[in-house]
Amino acid sequence: MDWDKLRVFHAVAEAGSFTHAGEALNLSQSAVSRQISALEDSLGVALFHRHARGLSLTEHGQVLHHTAHDVFAKLATTETQLIASKEIAKGPLKVTATAAFGATWLTPRVGEFLALYPEIQLTLLIDDTELDLGMREADVAIRVSPPRQPDLIQRHLMAFHSHLYAHQRYLQRHGAPQAVSDLAAHDLITYPPDVRGPFATIHWLRSLVTEPIARDRTVLQVNNLYAIFRAVESGLGIGALPDYLAKDRPELVRVLPAHSGAQVDAFFVYPEELRNSRRIAVFRDFLVHKVAESQF
Repeated sequence: MDWDKLRVFHAVAEAGSFTHAGEALNLSQSAVSRQISALEDSLGVALFHRHARGLSLTEHGQVLHHTAHDVFAKLATTETQLIASKEIAKGPLKVTATAAFGATWLTPRVGEFLALYPEIQLTLLIDDTELDLGMREADVAIRVSPPRQPDLIQRHLMAFHSHLYAHQRYLQRHGAPQAVSDLAAHDLITYPPDVRGPFATIHWLRSLVTEPIARDRTVLQVNNLYAIFRAVESGLGIGALPDYLAKDRPELVRVLPAHSGAQVDAFFVYPEELRNSRRIAVFRDFLVHKVAESQF
């Protein structure tokens, strides 16, 4: 099987169109189309359905794409290992983190990291979805649950709790609840009950409030912890937030402080095959230092 044609096929399968694959490969659309047609002719099977809305893989195309994806993922790993074998920390580093932690705590600190290691090209993927580290969708993950995938190295990074918070403006209008039963008179911001959250105890505010009238006072349900934080910050109501989100924001007031969510542990996770990566080592050490400074 011709390697160049396989490379073009993989790009088309990932991009979903000849045009976007051509842009990624710096080839014209017609050149990409010719390569795919030649590969199909050599194999004697159709790899793509061509229709007005674009391209979709045939059954044979799906089989080839699965294999090609594995091959290119292993090549990316090999490239990473070769780069990591050099003494200087340099090269690409792709990090995934949950939306709230990545947007509010991690992102403001990456400038200092890049000043220390200017030859590292850092990419942050801020998403509550767990990316597949084994398939090299990311090099490092900061996760708020132990990894389920095999062959992953994990290091405990921090532990945090959640409490109820409201903005000063909201409390000036509605007063502060003095007991859980008082929440029946307040506007609550919660995670939707039928949606899986970034960590297991995301629904603890709902379990805390049992009176039906209090549940009716839910002013907003939103499936993103960072969005809950911004809604609380805007003065919309009371929400359950990890303490690190409110730590440096004196305008956010902790209410009913005796009640909290269970401890959540965060882990620094990366594949076993990247154990000797210099880039991962310096990033891990930087985060450990910053966590210690933050006094989680």
